[in-house]
Order: sequence, then structure tokens, then C-alpha cells
Amino acid sequence: MRSLMLRLYGAFTTLAQPLVRRKLRRRAVAEPGYAVAVEERFGHYAEPESPDAPANGTGWCWVHAVSLGEARAAGILLAELRRQHPGIPILLTHGTATGREEGAKLLEPGDLQVWQPWDMPAAVARFLDRFQPRIGVLMETEVWPEMVQGCAERGIPLVLANARLNERSLAAAERLGWLARPAYSQLTAVWAQTEADAHRLVSLGAKVAGVYGNLKFDASPDARQLTAAAALRSHMPKPLVVFASSREGEERQLLEVLKRFGATTPVPPAQGAIQSIAKRVHDVQWMIVPRHPQRFDEVAALVEAEGFAVARRSAAGEPVDGEIWLGDSLGEMALYYGLADVALLGGSFEPLGGQNLIEAAACGCPVIMGPSTFNFAEAAELSLAGGASQRVENMEQAVTAALKLAENPERRAVMAEAAVAFASSNRGAAERTASAVLAVVAAAAEAPSTAVADEPREPTLD
Repeated sequence: MRSLMLRLYGAFTTLAQPLVRRKLRRRAVAEPGYAVAVEERFGHYAEPESPDAPANGTGWCWVHAVSLGEARAAGILLAELRRQHPGIPILLTHGTATGREEGAKLLEPGDLQVWQPWDMPAAVARFLDRFQPRIGVLMETEVWPEMVQGCAERGIPLVLANARLNERSLAAAERLGWLARPAYSQLTAVWAQTEADAHRLVSLGAKVAGVYGNLKFDASPDARQLTAAAALRSHMPKPLVVFASSREGEERQLLEVLKRFGATTPVPPAQGAIQSIAKRVHDVQWMIVPRHPQRFDEVAALVEAEGFAVARRSAAGEPVDGEIWLGDSLGEMALYYGLADVALLGGSFEPLGGQNLIEAAACGCPVIMGPSTFNFAEAAELSLAGGASQRVENMEQAVTAALKLAENPERRAVMAEAAVAFASSNRGAAERTASAVLAVVAAAAEAPSTAVADEPREPTLD
């Protein structure tokens, strides 16, 4: 029986459908990856083009990875699921074009990729009845009330893997407790990243079945990219500082500090502290890698507007002295971290919670983070305690700290070694999570169906 509040929520999301369609169409103009999303987001999926394409209801292990970071975590989990259960059919869903692009790299023959439906009753019903997943695995934070209810009505186990919930998100969920609590409490199982995440999830009624750590620790950097980076580094005359996964507003902070330190003016012979800092800034190569690809052109224009020349990775030109390098490519973070002597952590200099510092650590790159790291709170504290990173209060302090590290190869080497140790010592989440997913599948296969809707044809993972 659906509660009155859930019915009201369903009415609201249904009435919002025209606005969502309009937004998707507008976004598809700038980002063609959203073009197919307009229909799929409302549960209208094209028929398979090939007669050999996988059929509906073939025992899908459905994994939802909303965006880029979740898709990368999902890739780690999928690799372990396939190791433990070869041939498992995977249905991947996403909510952003970057997530979909990353997810496409994870597909194997027999797998399928579609857009996650908008959380309204009709779209969710079309999705679940079309694909009849054997289990649903939501990555990290993606708990949608209508989808949870739809799975419960059909007897489909739905789990939350690599789960995290910071204090800010908990406060928001508590304000919508009439929606959030029933949704979290209906999940079959939740596997949290940290004890703190587990406590917050339990407070919303979630059945936390284990604290398994962060899947992102199990990622191995691309060895080919690291090899290419090592070859390039041997020809670089300056140490390199990369601003990794920068977010809107942060690039301007960096550029303004560099200008204030004299990065856009010729350096006269050293006669004072200001000229000394200017020379130190000039003696470092600065690189920006924006978090979102749709901002590549925007950031390039910003760099030029602030008085810097910009050299873009996509142009494949030879950078010259005085330019800001722009890493405007996807899937090359290992290359950028391998090139860098120091990384500034994007998302930590605005109140955004920070991006993934684990990837930098795995590549042996020391990290300087700003004050906002609530998305990776425990990982940030562990890296600080292990000597793999430093925390500063603002961008000026970050640039100053980066300059000190750039000038101190011995200190960098110590931090790089600590970073690798930090990343490798926290592995194991993938094996634990994959085993738990398959255990839920096995338990569901043995249990009698409790679905209250018309029962679909029983799929099988075999």
C-alpha cells in the first residue's frame, strides 16, 4: 500500500515531466549525449537493433551509477562481480552524459546501458517491467522514493553499495523525512564506506549490513598512462602543479592568486620578497583539469581573460613557457597525476566537499586540499594522518604550499611514498561488496516472492 505522501510525491514528479523534458532538450543542444535521454528518462526504450541483442528480463544485475565518479566506482565493482560470477549480465543506468560515457567503457558483450528513468510512477514501472532486474545496485547516494517502492512491489531486492551520507545530506534528508525514511528503510541492504556513514544511514532507517570501505581504493591507475607520464616528465624543465577536478569558481581563485604573485608579468632580477615569489611562480608549470567536460571551453576562455596564454591537451600542441596547461580530456587523470609533482584538490576550495583524492594517492601524487572535504571526510583524515596530503584554508595558502613542495624534491618523495601506502592499505571493498551482492541474489532466488504487483517472468543469472 502506497502512503499518501508517496502518492503526492508521484503526482508532483509526474506534473514536473514537461519541465524535465524541456530541460533535457535544451541540454542536448550543448551536450549531444543527452539527446537519447529525452525518451529513455521517461521509460521509453528503443527495441534492440540486432536480433542477437539481449532480451528483456534475462536476469539483469542492474547497477545505477548516476555520474562520472559513481561510474568509476561501479567499474571496480563490476570487475569483481565478473571475477566471482563470470558471464553475469549487467544493466547499467546513468543520470548524466559523463556517467554514461564512462559507463560505456565498462560494457561487455551481452550487457546493456540505458538512462535511469525519472522518478515518477509510470516511468519507473515501464523501466522495471521492461528489464525485470534480478537485483538493483545503487551506487553511493542515489536513493529515489518511487524507484525503491517500485522494486519493493515487484519483489526486486534493491541495495545501496559504497554508501556515503555526509552531515549536510543527512540534514536535508531529515527535512524530507516523510519521503527519505520510508525509502531508506525499504532498501534490502546498505554497505557503508565508513562507520560515520553507517551511523547516519541507520538514523534514516537503513539496514546497514556492513562497513566495507570505499571501492575507489581498489582502483588501479592506468599503467600505460603512468608510463607515458614518466616519459614526458623526463623532458619537462619545470615541476608541475595540477589543479585536479576543479569546479566552477575555483579556477578563478587560482588564477587571481597567480596574478597577484606576478605570474603574468616578466620577472626582473630578484630584489625583494614580491619579486622572489614571482620568480618562484614562474619556475613552476601550472595545469588545470576541470571536473566537468562541458566547462572545458569556459575555463579556457577564463584563463585567457585573466591574462594567461592557454595550451589545451586536445590541441596536442607543444606548450610554451608562461602558458597554463588545460587538461581538456576525459579518462586521462592517471596521466595528469603521473606528470604532476603536486596536486591541488578540486572541489575543496568551494563548499563542495572535495573530489576524489584517492586517485591521486594511488598515482603517488602528493595532495594539497582546501577546507571542504566532506565527500571524502575519512579518506581525507587518513591521508593527512599518513603524511600523504596537506590541508590549507584558502587558495593563497595552497599556492604557497605547492611552491614549497615543488622546490623540495626530498619532501615530495616522502609524501609520494606515503600516498601510495595510504591508497594500497585501504583496499578490499570490491571483494566484500561483490560477495554481498551475489549473496543477496542467491537469497532472493531461494525466497518465495513477496511482490504485490503482477509477478514478471522469473529471470536467472545463469
